Amino acid sequence: MKFESVLAEADGFGRYQIALVILLAIPRITLPCHFLLNNFIAAVPSHHCDISALEAESTFENLTMEQRLTVSVPAEEDGTAAFCLMFPEPQFNLLLNSSNGTQVPAVPCQNGWVYDNSTFKSTIATQFDLVCDMKGFTKASATIFFAGVMCGAVFFGVLSDKYGRKKLLLVSYMATIIFAVISALSNTYVMFSVFRFLTGFGITGISIIGIVLNVEWVDIEHRTLVGVIGSVFWTLGNMLLAAFAYLVTDWRMLILTVTSPLVLAVITWWWLPESARWLLANGKIEQAHKSLSKCATVNRRGEFASRIKTETLANVVTVDKEGRSYTYLDLVKTPRMRRLAILTGFVWYGVASTYYGISLNISGFGLNLYLTHFIYSAVELPSKFFIYFSLNKIGRRYSQVGMLILTGTCIVINIITPKSFWTFRTIVAVLGKGLSEASFTTVFLYTTELYPTVVRQNGVGYTSFMARLGASISPLIMLLEDMWKPLPEVVFCSMAILSGVVACFLPETLNSRLPETIEDIEQTRCLRMVTSLHLQVSTKNNHNVLNT
Repeated sequence: MKFESVLAEADGFGRYQIALVILLAIPRITLPCHFLLNNFIAAVPSHHCDISALEAESTFENLTMEQRLTVSVPAEEDGTAAFCLMFPEPQFNLLLNSSNGTQVPAVPCQNGWVYDNSTFKSTIATQFDLVCDMKGFTKASATIFFAGVMCGAVFFGVLSDKYGRKKLLLVSYMATIIFAVISALSNTYVMFSVFRFLTGFGITGISIIGIVLNVEWVDIEHRTLVGVIGSVFWTLGNMLLAAFAYLVTDWRMLILTVTSPLVLAVITWWWLPESARWLLANGKIEQAHKSLSKCATVNRRGEFASRIKTETLANVVTVDKEGRSYTYLDLVKTPRMRRLAILTGFVWYGVASTYYGISLNISGFGLNLYLTHFIYSAVELPSKFFIYFSLNKIGRRYSQVGMLILTGTCIVINIITPKSFWTFRTIVAVLGKGLSEASFTTVFLYTTELYPTVVRQNGVGYTSFMARLGASISPLIMLLEDMWKPLPEVVFCSMAILSGVVACFLPETLNSRLPETIEDIEQTRCLRMVTSLHLQVSTKNNHNVLNT
C-alpha cells in the first residue's frame, strides 16, 4: 500500500486539511512583509546638507528657507537642492544671479543632512545617514537579510527532516519574533544588520516548512489547490504591507507591526499536526496512527478511523529500520537525485533573482511608493487563478517553463521600448510582475512534489538556499545601472529565459504520487505515475483494504 490510499480513505481534503491551511496562513502573511520590507524601511527621502551652522549668522534672519538654500546649497540641473554638496560660505550673490552657482566651489556636507519627513517619519537611511557616499548600504541591508534567509534554509532544511516539521516551525516563529524586535531597537547600522540577518535566518523556517506540511497532508487531487492558496496568502500579505507602511511611517514601529501576527501564530501552533508522511518515513508508526485517526475523525470518517491498524501503517512506505538520518549529501549521491538537485537549484535561482529584481525596484510608475507597491502586489492575484488552471491542464513543467520565458519576454519588451511610451511600458511591467509571481507559485509546489519524503525538507532547504542567493544578489545587480542603465534588466531577462530552458529537463509531476524514498526517484517517473493512477482507482473500489 501507499500513503495516498490511507489518506484518501481518511479524506485527503476535508475539514482537517482546511483547518491546517488556515492555521498556516497566519505566518504566511508575515513572509512578504519581511521579504519586501526594505522597500519602505530603507527608502531614501529627499534631503540636503544641514545648513544650521550657516544659519547662525544674523544675515539669515530675513531670508526665506528657499533663499537660505539658494545661498548655501548648489542647485541641480532641475533646480532642486543638491543632496550631497554645500557651499563652505554663504553665496549671497546667488540671490541676484543664481546661474553663477555652478562656478562656485562646493564641499561635501559638513554637518549631516536634513530630510524631508512628509512621506516617512524615519527610515534606516535617515536614522543612520545612509546617503551620498553611504547610499549603497540601504540596498546592502536587503542583501544582508536574504543572506540570513539563505543560511536559514540550510539549517531548517536539515533539522526539519531530522526532528520533524512541527518542532522546527515553532523554532522559526520564536526566532523571528525575538530577532525582529531586537533589530527594531538597534541604535547602530551594524547592530541592525546583524539582527536583520538573524531575522532572515529565523523566518526561513516559515517559508519552507509551511508549504511542505500543507502538501504532505493533502491528496494528489488537491495538491495544486493547496499550493496556490498558500501563494494567495503571500499576495494578501504583500498588499497589506503597503497599507501597514502607509499607516506606520516609522521604521522601528513598522518592523514590530509586520512581526506581530507571529504572536498569534505561536498560540495556534499547538493545534498544528506533525506530518504523518514524515512520521511514517521515520518509523514513528504509533504517532502517525494517532494523527491519521484524528484526521479521519475530524473529516467525519469515524468508522474508518477505528479500522486503521498500526500493522497496516508499518507497511505503507519503506521505512528505514535503522533510523538513518538523511543529509544534503543524499541529494547528490545517486544519479537521478543529483540531476534533480542541479536542475531545481538553477531554476530556483532564476525564479527568485527575477522576482526580487522586479519587486525591489518599484520606482518609475509615476505614482507614490505605497500605491506602486500595492499595484505590484494586486497584479499577483489574477496570476494565481491563471496558474491554478495551467498547473492542472498543462502540468507543472510546461507551466514553469512558460511563466519564466514570458517573464523574460516582458523584460525584453521594456528594454527596447522607448521611455516615451510610458503607458505601454507600465502595462508590460505589471504583466511581467504577475508572470514572475506565477513562476514562484509553480516552483514551490513543483519542488515539494519532486523530492521524496525522507529528504523533502533537505531538498526544499537547498533550493530555497539557491533562491535566496539569487534574491540577495538582486539588489546588488541593480547597482549596475551606474555602468549602463538597462544592464540590470538585461541580467534579469537572461536569467529568466535561461531558467525556463533548464526547467524543460525536469520530470512532470501532474497526477503523480509523492515519492517517499530515494529509491522512488531512481525508478522511472512514468512507472510511478501509472502506479499512482492505479492506486486512485483501487482506493475507490476497495474500502476494506485496510482490514486485510
